[in-house]
Amino acid sequence: MAFIDELTLELAAGKGGDGVVRWRREKFVPKGGPAGGNGGRGGDVYLEAVSDITILARYKGKKRVVAADGGDGGSAQKHGQDGLDLVVKVPVGSFVRNQNTNQEFDFTTSGQRLLVLRGGRGGRGNIEFKSPIRTTPDFSTAGKPGQAGTFVIELRLVVDVGLIGLPNAGKSSLLNELTAARAKIGAYPFTTLEPNLGMLDGLVLADIPGLIEGAASGKGLGIKFLRHIQRTKLLAHCISVEHQDVLHAYQAVRQELKAYGRGLTEKPEVIILTKTDLATVRALAAKQQQLDRLGRAVLMVSVHDLERLTKLGQALAAQLGTH
Repeated sequence: MAFIDELTLELAAGKGGDGVVRWRREKFVPKGGPAGGNGGRGGDVYLEAVSDITILARYKGKKRVVAADGGDGGSAQKHGQDGLDLVVKVPVGSFVRNQNTNQEFDFTTSGQRLLVLRGGRGGRGNIEFKSPIRTTPDFSTAGKPGQAGTFVIELRLVVDVGLIGLPNAGKSSLLNELTAARAKIGAYPFTTLEPNLGMLDGLVLADIPGLIEGAASGKGLGIKFLRHIQRTKLLAHCISVEHQDVLHAYQAVRQELKAYGRGLTEKPEVIILTKTDLATVRALAAKQQQLDRLGRAVLMVSVHDLERLTKLGQALAAQLGTH
């Protein structure tokens, strides 16, 4: 299923059913009394978080999704059936805003469900209007419309380790080797179009879409990249040894984090020097020495070196305190 991380949906709760005018039909009763039932309540609208980051694709192409209307009242004071509720499923990590009311909803755990729109109240049947002085009311009321709104759904991934870095930093290949993920890889300086997820000893890892300089101001995928690391616990900053100036590659990404703000530069971080099989021992030492000046942990890895991959996995777990 396609990955969609941003969606605008018009949602509406159901309309209440109409109350009706009905009369008692009893033998030997010259004029039957009122017997019209009330309408049922319209269905409510809920948002519910699920652990499927592709779930928004089911709503692709849909502009409006509506809960069921309540049923009309019936004879013999029968109450109309309540409309079925509508449950719109969103991925864990979704941030949702009702554009009509500016209400905001944050979904951080699977199974979290919130009522966002109430169904309309059912109308009153003519039995409701009977009184000592009005014994044969011949009118009823219509059901009320349900609440409606335009909702902007924005996914912000909730992961333990986010692999970040410039395009072609080796993030997808690294994720494939560390986890069971099967991310598309290729030797091209383009940003991944969507995040890929994988599991490593209980940790959720994500290959966050790469970025180019100027992403914070909208270039490339722009803030779509930066948004996905707001809830990441640990940033693993991947830098390919193919870069002549590894410090510049690091600072280019850090500048985008700083420009975007929202505390991204304050997150715990490790630096991973990738594709070490492409450099000589001397070149590796020089690049690591450059990065050591930053005062952060620097790890070295090649997807062709099982020992280093194992040590990297252990180091990430240790950084998060799980080992």
